[in-house]
Amino acid sequence: MGSGQVTSTVSPDFQGKHVTVAGLGVSGVPAAKVLHARGAVVTVVNDGDDARAREQAAELEALGVTVRLGDGDTLPEGTELIVTAPGWKPTKPLFQAAAQAGIEVWGDVELAWRLRGPDAAPWLCVTGTNGKTTTVQMLASILRAAGLRTAAVGNIGVSLLDAVLGDEPYDVLAVELSSYQLHWAPSLRAHSAAVLNLAPDHLDWHGSMEAYAADKGRIYEGNRVACVYNVADKATEDLVREADVEEGCRAIGFTLGTPGPSQLGVVDGILVDRAFVENRQKNAQELAEVSDVNPPAPHNIANALAAAALARAFGVPPQAVRDGLRAFRPDAHRIAHVADVDGVAYVDDSKATNTHAAEASLAAYESIVWIAGGLAKGATFDELVAKSAKRLRGVVLIGADRALIREALARHAPEVPVVDLDRTDTGAMFQAVQEARRLAAPGDTVLLAPACASMDMFTNYTKRGDAFAEAVRELGS
Repeated sequence: MGSGQVTSTVSPDFQGKHVTVAGLGVSGVPAAKVLHARGAVVTVVNDGDDARAREQAAELEALGVTVRLGDGDTLPEGTELIVTAPGWKPTKPLFQAAAQAGIEVWGDVELAWRLRGPDAAPWLCVTGTNGKTTTVQMLASILRAAGLRTAAVGNIGVSLLDAVLGDEPYDVLAVELSSYQLHWAPSLRAHSAAVLNLAPDHLDWHGSMEAYAADKGRIYEGNRVACVYNVADKATEDLVREADVEEGCRAIGFTLGTPGPSQLGVVDGILVDRAFVENRQKNAQELAEVSDVNPPAPHNIANALAAAALARAFGVPPQAVRDGLRAFRPDAHRIAHVADVDGVAYVDDSKATNTHAAEASLAAYESIVWIAGGLAKGATFDELVAKSAKRLRGVVLIGADRALIREALARHAPEVPVVDLDRTDTGAMFQAVQEARRLAAPGDTVLLAPACASMDMFTNYTKRGDAFAEAVRELGS
């Protein structure tokens, strides 16, 4: 960990400045409004020209903002700054033109960071391939239990711009950041931050695993108090080592095992802190019981430890960690128990849209009938199947890229019965649940953890999870 002095950013003056906002959507429209209200001359460019885009364009044009639909590649003349939606790829011609012209590109997170007032709430930031949303929501729950005014923001909940510019000041913000958002946020400096894990994801956007990891690692730059990393994932610790942080900032590990000094971990079913205590060589502080974590699956206990580490770095007392974890309720479709039917548990983890998330989900149960498949997004499944083979009682495959999983099963779990459903209509989920019921015995878990995206059959992972839950309820009735 290098040490660099970090100066706070002065809120920029946008009066008369020509700013191009790239992309409408959930971040572009608020950014355009905020910039326009601050006197900027705003032009919005957008690739799409559909009904929704035209509706958003009309709303902005009524304020006096120029909107160009159907052309997101050409740099508007006179542009002095670009503020982009996070999903826009760095390779787009618009950004290449900006680089040649020496024009800065900010994301919505960077804009929010620059617009904070002098007494702004500090940011506790979380990134990682999986578990970000849950960890940030746990963190916000812990901070609220300590009596602090906070919000879960960033990729979720309240918009960051709204949180930063709202009339009611916050004490501290729990901020979820994607690799896309971090790529476009060069001056962000968190109070403390965590990288939960790193696994190949969004490589089509970043271009390589190295570039993806480097963007995740930006979250540690300039941290003041703690860089929280996953002891079981060396890549996260490497990012801490490479980070340029403020003098006195500490590396804090979390582990599902017994923690060493400067770590949080688990001892005899208790979450303990050996980082933020007096004489951490000898002492540990009890924070909560494993049973206080909902659900108490291994990857979710890791999320709870990361949230606790960030809260403790902010000075939250141990009691608030316990109370906050007890009060936390996970979002739907995240390892959610739907029902028990004939002694078989049915669990919806439709949010497991990549292999890393599915692996964590499969590790939570001993005997599983696994429902998997969808859009693979370039993923391979050999490692996932090899690690999980001994837990599998049966597999039901759905979706466009199911053959990739079937081939991995043939290589690494040839004795496990597989049902391959060759249909992609929405009724396929009902048939999948029926087939899973046939394969399952009392004591088993039927687990929807697709390891794939949902868009081949469903609008999103939420709709996929809803279809699963509805099919399970039909079984029960």
